[in-house]
Amino acid sequence: MKKILVVEDEPDIRQLLASYLRSDGYKVTEAEDGVSAIEQFSKDKFDLVILDILIPKIDGYGVCEVVKKQSDVPVIFLSALGDENSMVKGYDSLADDYVTKPFSMPVFLKKVKAVLRRDSKPSAEEQTKICYGNITMVPDTMEVMVGDSKVELTSREFDILLTLIKNPGRIYTREILLEMLWDYNSLVDERIVDSHIKNLRHKVGEGVIETVRGRGYRVAQKDN
Repeated sequence: MKKILVVEDEPDIRQLLASYLRSDGYKVTEAEDGVSAIEQFSKDKFDLVILDILIPKIDGYGVCEVVKKQSDVPVIFLSALGDENSMVKGYDSLADDYVTKPFSMPVFLKKVKAVLRRDSKPSAEEQTKICYGNITMVPDTMEVMVGDSKVELTSREFDILLTLIKNPGRIYTREILLEMLWDYNSLVDERIVDSHIKNLRHKVGEGVIETVRGRGYRVAQKDN
């Protein structure tokens, strides 16, 4: 049974989330502020953290930073802050998804399943090294090397880069990337894809991912 830590200071929302998640077959631990969230996370092993941003004592960004420093457990931000800067800051904090309030519970549960599915162990045929230029990716462990240097990517960044590298020359629109990698009928702003691409370029090099004006993104077709 997958274990989920729900961090939300509004009791009604926290209890509603916990109830739906338990009904969907998850084991749920609740926390009402940042300090108790970190304490709970340190005491137990979780498969996912659902995290409000505007929580007392330590805000969600701070909690996410602690979680990501200690583990590769995925984080979904759940927040009333729907502006672009807050969302970009959330993804820059290495969150795996960002959901704005109010939200649809059925859609939210699909997002939870999608994040947990991406974080699960890949099939045997995927457990190989994939190379592109000086980039080496290992899907089984989510390791990425650029030359001799190890690069830390979020699970979403890893999925985007792997998709592009496995299909060099193919152009992916924002819509296609959302449909393929977010795994649900997207209520997500397409600019989130741009944010991930920007972060990837910073981490793996500006010349790797090309923008095809008016169409989307690709990596160039070349011999490895």
